[in-house]
Amino acid sequence: MPRILDALNRNAERWALLVFYVMLVITMFIEVLRREILSYSSIWGEEIVRYSFIYLAWIGAASAVRERGHIRIDVILQYVGRRMKALLYIFGDIVMFAVALVALYWSFETVIVSAKFGSVTHGLRISQVWFLSAVPIGFALVSFRLVQSFLRDLSDLRHGRSVYEGDKLFD
Repeated sequence: MPRILDALNRNAERWALLVFYVMLVITMFIEVLRREILSYSSIWGEEIVRYSFIYLAWIGAASAVRERGHIRIDVILQYVGRRMKALLYIFGDIVMFAVALVALYWSFETVIVSAKFGSVTHGLRISQVWFLSAVPIGFALVSFRLVQSFLRDLSDLRHGRSVYEGDKLFD
């Protein structure tokens, strides 16, 4: 069981991103062919692409937190010691966690209102709760990854290791 949880921890976002990306590309491809060859397009295709993209964005945000891949201004981090760098990352994680919790709380309101009134999408005629849930799911994943990042940084600080900074996009 621990191996399964470890594999999920390492790859859950990757697999979810792959599923939504493939769904987006295939649907978009089919819709372009339908529009160009048959001079007809469906409203449901556009909805699938839109909602797949929304899920991609939120799951991708959680993945970026895990990999420390979000855009940040880190000029100061080049001039401080290992301990101060870890403390700055911990402070950033705490601030980001507080914002994520507030956003998570308020994002549920939209989902609850949609469920209460039974709103459905225009093309698919599926409850909008499934699609509006992308935001709270995204913030829950971001919060989870921030807790993991915070614990990793505390461990690095306690053991005198360099804090994990993620991969550099540009050198």
